[in-house]
Amino acid sequence: QVQLVESGGGSVQAGGSLRLSCAVSGRTFSVYAIGWFRQAPGKERESVATITWRGGFTSYADSLKGRFTISMDNAKNTVYLQMNSLKPEDTAVYYCGARNGVTSQYAYWGQGTQVTVSS
Repeated sequence: QVQLVESGGGSVQAGGSLRLSCAVSGRTFSVYAIGWFRQAPGKERESVATITWRGGFTSYADSLKGRFTISMDNAKNTVYLQMNSLKPEDTAVYYCGARNGVTSQYAYWGQGTQVTVSS
């Protein structure tokens, strides 16, 4: 089992920044990648960014490149999502998930953290 706990959400005005954290524990040796996702009210969950557990290779949703940055601290088993120039449309619950292989589904999820951006 892999456990994930998100933190760092909150309320911010448009143009502001937040840094989300995803603490990973348990069978971390089985993790291939950690992804950040978000789900706004009435919308489907969408992928934000992904980082491989070994190597730290990153990928982003095209619409978020340049504003969001995913990174990790291996010593702390923590993955971060730095969000800059936030817009009201970034308002959502942000989740981190873990998958065990290149083509595996995300099998483990955190509880989510709310991000609210006001105009």
